[in-house]
Amino acid sequence: MIDARVATQLQTDQHRDAVSRFIQLAVRGLVPMFDPQKQLFCHKLKKTENGMEQEGISHRYTMMTLMGLHRLEQAGTKSPFDKERISQALLSDLSWVDNIGDLGVLLWMCGIVCPERYAQLESRLEWKDALTRYRGARQVVTMDVAWFLTGLSYWGLTDPERLSHLEATAFDAYKLLTGNQGERGFFGHLSTTASLIGRARGRTGSFADQVYPIYGMAQFSKAYGHEEAAQRALKCATGICEEQGPKGQWWWHYDAPAGRVTDGYPVFSVHQHAMGPFTLFGLGEAIRHNFDECIYKGLSWINTNNELGYDMEDQANGVIWRCLFRSRRSVARYLKASLGRYSDTVQQDSPEGLEVKYECRPYELGWLLYAFANRYQKSPQGKK
Repeated sequence: MIDARVATQLQTDQHRDAVSRFIQLAVRGLVPMFDPQKQLFCHKLKKTENGMEQEGISHRYTMMTLMGLHRLEQAGTKSPFDKERISQALLSDLSWVDNIGDLGVLLWMCGIVCPERYAQLESRLEWKDALTRYRGARQVVTMDVAWFLTGLSYWGLTDPERLSHLEATAFDAYKLLTGNQGERGFFGHLSTTASLIGRARGRTGSFADQVYPIYGMAQFSKAYGHEEAAQRALKCATGICEEQGPKGQWWWHYDAPAGRVTDGYPVFSVHQHAMGPFTLFGLGEAIRHNFDECIYKGLSWINTNNELGYDMEDQANGVIWRCLFRSRRSVARYLKASLGRYSDTVQQDSPEGLEVKYECRPYELGWLLYAFANRYQKSPQGKK
């Protein structure tokens, strides 16, 4: 029988090996996703009969990817991309910033990659009235407002002299988010009182609607010493961890008022290897709490410990395939889940009807680097 300490070390070594392998894959896999002429990353890379093909470009995904590449370089690994040229491509013309979500990610990126650019951006961006000017903010779209809160928080954290200048807007964004949070901690997709669409389907939030507010509130709590924000973030984090599937699945839809999962699928690889981890690492660092068990349980889903026993890591193509999804998902089932009315059998391990989506998006690999690039040589046990 294996000694418990030996078993723990074996598991730690397996985690470290997997993370190191994923990081190398991400660095290599991002190269064919890059458009060197535009200095931007594509929207997605997908498998076709003619091989892997790029589709579209994305400023948003480029910003997210750039944050991951920055952390890679902080860890001492050379990036195959010129961060300065990419930053310049993003910042030279800001006409693409037409929603509060992209504004928030831009402010977040500057805090991570180039905080010296804040002074220049402040005169070019009308950020003070963003919560009333943009439709997504008026509807209180959870993910977008969370990105904005994160961006403002990073601005203040990197330039403490600006904290008081940013305070009113940051607190307004925080208060809007709290209105979308249910008693168990889950967030709906958007306000249920600010619009007709919100009344119809605002109560149900995706996994992204959970993790981005957790992360944003954690950074807000650090910037302003706001204990309530940290506790709200912890409540949601505790909720998603309690609902985590038996194979480590981070489920897809959550009913905020009822406090339950409404539909499990798709299960997205990026949630398993990136968004879940960087969110829980970020909150854990802010409140000195250890979420490693759930983080690494989720990570193990990638390599055959999933419903299909399929290895989502494809070293040959330099990708981690996007998700497992139900190929025969009915419209009625989707509508019920969106309205918070479907909860039975959502967490089954049954592979029936599940398929692999053969595509990968650059932000997925970028967020992977953001989560792990500056910690992959450390023990995943960490300090509690």
